[in-house]
Parts: sequence; structure tokens; C-alpha cells
Amino acid sequence: MDSVSDTVHVTNYLRDIVFKATGQNVSRCYQCGKCSAGCPLITEMDYSPHQVLRLLQFGLADWDKLALSSKAIWLCLTCETCHTRCPQDVDLPRIMDFLRQESRRQNMVNRAARKIVAFHRTFLDSVKYTGRLFEIGLIAGYKIRSFNLFQDITLAPAMFWKGKLKLFPHLIKNRPLLSRIFTKSSRRQEEAQ
Repeated sequence: MDSVSDTVHVTNYLRDIVFKATGQNVSRCYQCGKCSAGCPLITEMDYSPHQVLRLLQFGLADWDKLALSSKAIWLCLTCETCHTRCPQDVDLPRIMDFLRQESRRQNMVNRAARKIVAFHRTFLDSVKYTGRLFEIGLIAGYKIRSFNLFQDITLAPAMFWKGKLKLFPHLIKNRPLLSRIFTKSSRRQEEAQ
């Protein structure tokens, strides 16, 4: 915190929880819209990035729920374009990542984001258990979680024969260390709330 304007009074508002967990003060955003102007997925979002910040700025429970149940937080690619363009240096991708975690924790995930959440969970599980991405495990886990069992099924054999898909995961050394990292991260996330 560089100045007095970065001081946040701790309450139950989501903006204050975001500040505590990420160090990002949403009140610094003055709604210039540069983040939204550069967002590659703006046309798919229900709220533009600067509107998500605006929902948080008001500190109203109903608006906090709108932010947590929005499709926009799940569509964010964390490409950093918004952060690069922001004149106030608000790290919006960091905020969006926290909002996704909080949305899942509070069971407020947007119905339209169900497949994104299925992919998100499957990807993290793959990394957690093998230490890196295991493509066949990712595909199988995603298909089961999203109920898209037969979508793109004809692509798998061709990818396998070209060597793009391996039947068994390549496990990293010292997987227990990786497991401790995931455990420590989960603990920190719980402490922040």
C-alpha cells in the first residue's frame, strides 16, 4: 500500500475480502474502460471487466452476488491485457482468479460456465496428481464432468497414432512436494476467507 487512499476498512463486503486475499484495491479503478476495450472475450461476457469491478466497488451484497454468479469471471483468460492497460495498475486477472475460487466456494457458479468449471477442475486435478498435464486424463475427466462423452471422439485415434496422446502420464520427480504445494495453497485460500 503506497498511500492513504489504498487503506481499506475490513467488513464483510466482497471488495474487502478481495483486498485481503489478493492485495488488490478495487476502489482504485476509476472506470476508464481500458480493460474492457482490450479484452478479447468482451463480446461473450455478461459483464465487461470494468463492470465487474464496479459491482465490487459498491459493497452491496446483491451486487457482490451478481459478480460471483457472472459468466465473465469464468471467461477471463488471464491474458493480462487489462492489467497492462490499467493506468491504476489494478491486477484484474488476479481479482478474477479469486472471484472464480470464491464463486465455487459459495456455490454461485453461473450455469453457462458449467463446462468451463469442469475443465478448470479437471486440469488442476491432472497437475495435482501427475505433476504436469496428462492429456488423456484431462480429456477423460472433462468428458465425464461435462457429459460431452462423444464430442470430438473421432479425433482421439488420429492424435494417438501421431504421438500427440500418451496412454500413461509422465510423472514428475518428488510428487509429494507438489502435493504439499496444493495443500498449502488450499490452506492459504481458506485463511484468506
